Amino acid sequence: MRGGLPRAASLSLALAGFLLPFAAWCMVSGAGWVDPVFLPTPLQVVERCLDWFRSDGLTGDIGISIGRVFGGFFASALVAIPLGVLIGAYAPVRSFFEPLTDFSRYLPAVAFIPLIMLWVGIDESAKLSVIWIGTFFQMVLMLAEDIARVPNAPIEAARTMGATNGEIVKHVLIPAARPAMLDTLRSTMGLAWTYLVVAELVAANSGLGFSILKAQRFLQTDKIFVGILLIGLIGLLTDQAFRWLHRRCFAWHNARS
Repeated sequence: MRGGLPRAASLSLALAGFLLPFAAWCMVSGAGWVDPVFLPTPLQVVERCLDWFRSDGLTGDIGISIGRVFGGFFASALVAIPLGVLIGAYAPVRSFFEPLTDFSRYLPAVAFIPLIMLWVGIDESAKLSVIWIGTFFQMVLMLAEDIARVPNAPIEAARTMGATNGEIVKHVLIPAARPAMLDTLRSTMGLAWTYLVVAELVAANSGLGFSILKAQRFLQTDKIFVGILLIGLIGLLTDQAFRWLHRRCFAWHNARS
């Protein structure tokens, strides 16, 4: 329990975790148990992906969707990081903001789409706003918890040496919470990718989410599979990039863990 595995065994199990669902997909679709309209074969999905790449601007759709996800995510982080630090560090700020943030995180982002179209319009800022709403409130609360979980001992030691509240936040709380804060950003990046299709409901004419919704209208199930798998793949690569950054920046934390 909670132990480690040799790297070869870990990679083998991870590979099996991907291959078993793929094998089941091949078996069910290849045997003709399900109509291809509902479940295309992997070969049909690959062919549709190649056709999308060659003649329908797949590269552009990928680039546009990545830009929207990262734009909304970084806009959210730009506000959430300082606010989360303040909520986690100062009791008056926590009492003022936490109840509202707790309430707001349960509001469905998709319900804001009509309001966003009225307030912001239907250009790119509207798509970014949907992703911002979908990630911001969760990010703020998780970052505040990361700050609040810093032990009291280093804080009291800093007070003994005459540190001010601002110096404690800058030199004690933030450095101690950085590994957890980066993990929080990694988790909320996953949320940003899940809101991509919702964001591209807002008068979009390009992007992976828009293409999935367009394919739905024409029962192009193979194209829907391509879009979903590509979003999952890009999201997985993004997650691994965050993991690599965490190991690179906080080697001491990973060694201790």
